[in-house]
Amino acid sequence: MHLAWAMKDLLRTADLSRRDLALLLELAGRFKTRPYQHRSELANQTVVLFFDKPSTRTRISLATAVARLGGVPIVVGPDELQLGRGETIEDTAKTLSRYARVFVARTYRDEDVERFARAATIPVINALTDRHHPLQSLADLMTLDERFGDLREVELAWVGDGNNVCHSLIEAMSLAGGVMRVATPDGYAPDPAIVEAARARGGRITLVRDPREAVHGAHAVYTDTWVSMGDPEVERAARVDALTPYRVDEALMARARPGALFMHCLPDHRGEEVSAEVVDGPRSIVFEQAENRLHTAVAVLHALVEERLVGERDDEEEGVWR
Repeated sequence: MHLAWAMKDLLRTADLSRRDLALLLELAGRFKTRPYQHRSELANQTVVLFFDKPSTRTRISLATAVARLGGVPIVVGPDELQLGRGETIEDTAKTLSRYARVFVARTYRDEDVERFARAATIPVINALTDRHHPLQSLADLMTLDERFGDLREVELAWVGDGNNVCHSLIEAMSLAGGVMRVATPDGYAPDPAIVEAARARGGRITLVRDPREAVHGAHAVYTDTWVSMGDPEVERAARVDALTPYRVDEALMARARPGALFMHCLPDHRGEEVSAEVVDGPRSIVFEQAENRLHTAVAVLHALVEERLVGERDDEEEGVWR
């Protein structure tokens, strides 16, 4: 199905419509059950994976996703392109558009990925920037959907730093219609503009300071590392001091709904943002999330190549959720 108004790129979760989200989760489920059903879709084509940051799950899941669609992943770093010697983002985008079928970037500045997408004629996927991580949010919602079904009934608690993963989850939960409560200390709240935009699309997003308030009644409790890649080491002590009261341990999990699940995008730091008892315990679904990074990556690549996503303009449709 090709749409005349199809969206070209996935730069943030909020680019999607509710219809898109439902479609991607449906496709991801199909690819999980039948992983090689479109193994010739990218035959004889390449997908360039640009990594400005180290990666385990993102790099391997995307390279595997390309291979499952029959394509060849070309993984490059900043020192392997002329970008590292001063070539403009626009010139690189126009050149790679003549070689590859898709460009995927894991980097720092959102503005750089946006510039690349504007200049490129091929789909561009944000595989993580300072403010967004859309592929992670899709894997997270797939995991919640598998566990709970109707996402409109799910209450998700975020505890810790209101970072890029938090931003994308806020956008994803607003599309899915679920409830999300975010507990952060002063100075670590998510971007107010992202929160307000999510609320404007109907998102039930609540910001609190007390982590116990956030997790009360939650179906799942989510946290992330306190010190991200690129954060100066001089900030580490201050961040750990501010965020230590937000560590997810058994006592905090006990305040959630009985049987509540624990989520983390990984890598984790046991003893900092989460205790070993929680992340290694029976309620942890972190490796289900990690696996679903692969299936949602295949779904995104397929949907963009096949021009099946319509973008947020379609949000006016009612009843699009499954």
